[in-house]
Parts: sequence; structure tokens; C-alpha cells
Amino acid sequence: MAFSKSLLSFTLTLSLFITTISLFPFPTFSRITPSHTTTLLDVSSSIHQTKQVLNFNPNQNLLEASNTEEKITQHKPISNSSHSFSILIHPRETLLNEDHKDYKKLVLARLARDSARVNSLTTKLKLSLNNIKKSDLHPTQVELQQEDLSTPVSSGTGQGSGEYFTRLEVGQPAKPYYMVLDTGSDVNWIQCKPCSECYQQTDPIYDPTTSSTYESLTCEAQQCQKLEVSACRSGNCLYQVNYGDGSFTVGEYMTETMSFGSSGSINRVAIGCGHDNEGLFVGAAGLLGLGGGALSLTSQIKASSFSYCLVDRNSDKSSTLEFNSLKPADSVTAPLLRNSKLDTFYYVQLTGMSVGGNMVSVPPEIFSVDQSGSGGIIVDSGTAITRLQTQAYNSVRDEFKRLTQNLRSAEGIALFDTCYDLSNLQSVRVPTVSFHFGGDKVWNLPAKNYLIPVDSSGIFCFAFAPTSSALSIIGNVQQQGTRVSFDLANSLMGFSPNKC
Repeated sequence: MAFSKSLLSFTLTLSLFITTISLFPFPTFSRITPSHTTTLLDVSSSIHQTKQVLNFNPNQNLLEASNTEEKITQHKPISNSSHSFSILIHPRETLLNEDHKDYKKLVLARLARDSARVNSLTTKLKLSLNNIKKSDLHPTQVELQQEDLSTPVSSGTGQGSGEYFTRLEVGQPAKPYYMVLDTGSDVNWIQCKPCSECYQQTDPIYDPTTSSTYESLTCEAQQCQKLEVSACRSGNCLYQVNYGDGSFTVGEYMTETMSFGSSGSINRVAIGCGHDNEGLFVGAAGLLGLGGGALSLTSQIKASSFSYCLVDRNSDKSSTLEFNSLKPADSVTAPLLRNSKLDTFYYVQLTGMSVGGNMVSVPPEIFSVDQSGSGGIIVDSGTAITRLQTQAYNSVRDEFKRLTQNLRSAEGIALFDTCYDLSNLQSVRVPTVSFHFGGDKVWNLPAKNYLIPVDSSGIFCFAFAPTSSALSIIGNVQQQGTRVSFDLANSLMGFSPNKC
């Protein structure tokens, strides 16, 4: 009788165990511990895009971009401002075919540009913190021909080029140009005839003699006085901007009319007329500075706010850059901070980060600007990969690795030390990575914004990188698909997913 009861008990236990197994199977290769928050990564879709980007036809994309400009003419401003503007922005690769043989080489080229970008941002901040002025810098010897109305001026350190182009019009009659979108710099400039040295661009080079609204700035002009690096020749103001990758632009500082499709136009915007532009620019006609300094476009047009949404850089779609429009109602908001030592950068008040729903151990002061102006974290449209101060990066990375032990690891590449081989998966759930702000506000990143393909065979890497600098940067890979709003009037940042 006792044996029968034991057998019955064992049978019931085994039956319950088998039922449990069928309802809650053990984790497979593509699963992670269910007690943590996860996000789905569409592996096959990401790999498909890596193959498509190598086949982009710039001529076809330019034609389609021109046709879609009509969308802007139909765009209705969402604020009551009489100066609400909206223009298209495009990923760099859709308008410029660099003839990379495979996607891995494209990634390496992007990362090389990105490293130069980050170096120049941190160098610019160091110069400001050390109170180094333009008069302390050594001259850069640049040979310009007599007719270029330019002479060598003192060198400076600016910011590197971004990865997205925006479309606007310059001059009168207005002519359209692709310009690099850059929240990390202030000086606007465009390649300008006559050229001593001009790189290849998609549009015809701007010719000031054909515009009725072109006007040279004098050396005494307020705009000229605000330049970090300037010189004077025959009463005309000259400018120079150097970038961290060795690229530079030199020329005459002028004012011109800028038009934003049918949204409207602004007269007398200070912009560099670049006669000698050398380096890694290629494709765009120049650069649109959207930083917080006095010479940026946002400051000159007295914008109370602006926003953009960056589509995936491997996509042939476009989105919009908007000025003086209200941020989406569902935006995750955070305080927008400024650095008294350097007014260009947009700092955000970050309280911490989490992985899989778990807050990682990062001292709060790492993300704060100290009294000397060092530290903090900025939001930048031109930096691709988010850089976190080394201690913060290690904490975030280690927690991500701990929660992805079931995924097959792969060798690191360039900036990335945490990579995975997902070649045999269609999709996979991975730990959610999130930025946390005050008031329990959280910006959850889509999986494709932090686990990105580095080739077309299924190798994905954790798209964050460490920096020895005290300055951290939220890059455009993490911003993709999110409308990022800069409420300048109220000192607020806004992040609203799926608003492209």
C-alpha cells in the first residue's frame, strides 16, 4: 500500500514536471532569461539592409529626393510661429556612392570618420576649458590664389562632418544644396566660386556673382567678431574652420538668404563662402551648424526650438528637420543643459542607464558637468556611436554581456569589443538598453539602435564605445527612428520614438 502511494506520488510529480516543461521550455539559443526586459532584434531585416545599402543608386535617389520635396510644400507647421520651417534630411550613403566592396569596409570607413569626429569634439572642449584663444594658436599655411579673396589665417579646432544631409536653398534666385546636418558646430559654410581647391559635391558649386542677396561682411561686422578664427583682407572678413580628421574650409565670411522650401526664407544669414575646402567632406555642398553658439543657424534665425528624426543610415528613406515646431506630446523629456565654458554643445541631464530593466552601477557625477566645465553628456547628430566614459561603458557592457551569455560571441571589430554571431537566426530577443532621466522618465532604445550589423553575414556588435575623455556623447545610431527635440526656449530635450 505504501509502495502504491509512493508510485502514485512519483507519477503525479513526473506528470506535473512534463507539463511544466511543455509550458515553459528551457531557454534556447535565441532566448534570454524572461525575468529581464527584452527587445526584439529583426536579424534578417538588418542583414538585408546591409546588402541593399551597397547597391544604392545615388542618381535615382537624388531624383526621388527631388520629387519628395513636394511633401515639404504640403507640410503644415504645428506651431503658431510665423517662422516655422521644415526641410528634408537624408542618410549620407543614399546620396553618395563610395564604392565600398562589402559592408564591413563601409562600417570601418564610418567608424574611422567617427573617431576623428569625437577627437575634434573633445579637443574643442579642452581648448575652451584651458582658455586657449585663437591668438594662442599657430597659423596654418594654406595657399590660396589671388582671385580667391583669401589669405592664410590662424588655425582653430572645429568639429567633424556628420552623417546626414539636409536640403535647403541659398541665394536669390534660390538654388538648392545638400548640407551636412551638425548639432556639434556653429559656423555655416558652403563651397564657393572661384575655387582654389574644392572637393566633389552633388550640386553645382555656389556662385556668389549670380545671387542678388550675396553680401561680404566687413572685419568690423558683429558676425566677424564672433568667429573663433578670423582674419582680414581689404576690409573683408575671412574665416577658417579646421576639423579633427584634417579637413578644413577657408574663405570669405558673407551673408546670404536661406530658403526652406515653401516654408519661408531668412535674409542675411552669416555663412562662410569657402574657396579652399579640403579633406573628407565629399558630396554635400557645405555644413549647416545647428549648435548653441551665436553663429549657428538656430541662433541666427532666433529659433525657439528645432527637431529632427534620423532614419536608419542603411535606409533610402528621408525625414525632416523642423524649426519652431512643437515637440510630440508623447516625448520623453529631460532638462537641456548648457556649459558656461562652451556654448556650442547641447548637454542632457542623464540620471543613469539600465540594461534588461536593471539599473547599472554608474556614479551620477559621471554624467554631470562639474564647476570647471568638464564631464557631462551631449546629444550630437554628427557622432555615430555613443561614447560613454570608460567606467560607465564597462558597467553597461558587462551587464549586457551577462544577460546575453546564451548568444554566440564573435571577435570584436574596431571600436567594438562586444560582438555576436547571429547568422543562424531570423530574430532574437536581447536585453533592453535605456537612458534614464529625472522624474522616472525613460527612453527605451529599439534593439537595432544598439546591436548593429558590421558585415552582411550576421555579425552584430554592441554599438557603444568607451572614451577616456570626461565628455560622453549620445550618437546618431542610438537616435535613429526617434524625433529628437531641442526646446531652446524652455531648456528641454525631447525623445519620441517612431516619429520619422
